[in-house]
Amino acid sequence: MSEPLRFITFEGPEGSGKSTQARRLAEWLESRGATVRLTYEPGDSELGRELRRWLLHRQKPMSAAAEFLLYSADRAEHVKSVIAPALVSGGFVISDRFVDSSYAYQGYGRGLDLGWLRQVSAGVIGGYMPALTILLDLPPEVGLARFEGRDRLEGESLAFHERVRAGYLELAAAEPERFVVVNAELPAETVFVRIVAAVRERWRL
Repeated sequence: MSEPLRFITFEGPEGSGKSTQARRLAEWLESRGATVRLTYEPGDSELGRELRRWLLHRQKPMSAAAEFLLYSADRAEHVKSVIAPALVSGGFVISDRFVDSSYAYQGYGRGLDLGWLRQVSAGVIGGYMPALTILLDLPPEVGLARFEGRDRLEGESLAFHERVRAGYLELAAAEPERFVVVNAELPAETVFVRIVAAVRERWRL
């Protein structure tokens, strides 16, 4: 049996600690001799940086469909210019958010049809699905309280963020072989230990 694609994603509501834990995992893998590309969405490409400004800091409203398609454009460039080359070279890729964010935010949060989102996304990601997705779960009111400033998505209603969280948990329940759900209300060190355990099990490290 071939080794799972060395692609790990971090997902979760706002304030769940994704960026911190993704960085710690990258450092842990590098300490064991692995080559790691740590990346994020939206924005880790030349095109993505422009799209990030529109998606997170545009003051005027946009339709849910337009929002999803902009995220998809960012993702298409992200896969082509960052994710695919790093995976082909044999390294690990760790991404702070990927396609499941669109399912949770634009699908469950905004109410767009999940079938359509998956159909579009299948063409965008070209088979580069993560082998492991770490879902850092916590109540939205806890995560949002950790922010001083709010971008366009962080500033949405509590009801919106509750739908996003419920969506993430439903996605995880549907794919237990890919998702590992970690309680992000636990101490950060405990969260990290559980993440490392999941990675070690997946790749026999």
